[in-house]
Amino acid sequence: MQAKLSRALTLGIIGNVLFLLFLLISLLYHQMFNSSAPDIVVKAVEVIAYFVEIGGFAVLVIADYFICSAVRMRKAPKIAFSLYLALEAFFMFCELNGMTVRSFYNPYSLVLYIVHVLASAAACFTFVYFDPYKKPLELLVIGCIVIILAGLFGNYMGVRIYFSIAANALAFLVMFAGMKIMIKRELIEIECHGDRTREVKYKSGFFDD
Repeated sequence: MQAKLSRALTLGIIGNVLFLLFLLISLLYHQMFNSSAPDIVVKAVEVIAYFVEIGGFAVLVIADYFICSAVRMRKAPKIAFSLYLALEAFFMFCELNGMTVRSFYNPYSLVLYIVHVLASAAACFTFVYFDPYKKPLELLVIGCIVIILAGLFGNYMGVRIYFSIAANALAFLVMFAGMKIMIKRELIEIECHGDRTREVKYKSGFFDD
């Protein structure tokens, strides 16, 4: 099961790299959409963006499944990361279909930014429960939360919410990479199904002669 966890972390890195790539392509798409670029080129960029987005989500869903099936207990981070993926799926769909959802979706809304950032930071915080009270993991989680909170500056710069989505992708990329390194260096130990549990035997000499 430790091998499955290692694969999950690797897939988490790949998935978030694809997320960052999708956001760059999405930025290009919006710029081309508002320019005089040929329709066929704009359509091609849109199709590429969809493929990258779907690929990123597919990889992260597999990573999420591997984590849920490999790691023992730890319901909080499992549920939180699954909900985080659903949240990002919604925002990314809205980002790529801005004209369709503009009746209820405002990518420049401060309230939307704050909700997105706080929900993402909360999901990131739960990762500390994978191996509680370990200083390296706590510092990693704090660092990633700072990256997520930094995404809020996108609103003050007048940038669409994909700035915050990009900050999230970077934060979770750092999170998965950091966890993979820490496990390899035995700085943290995440309990998986099938691991040998440490048995503590208690012996009393009260009734001994």
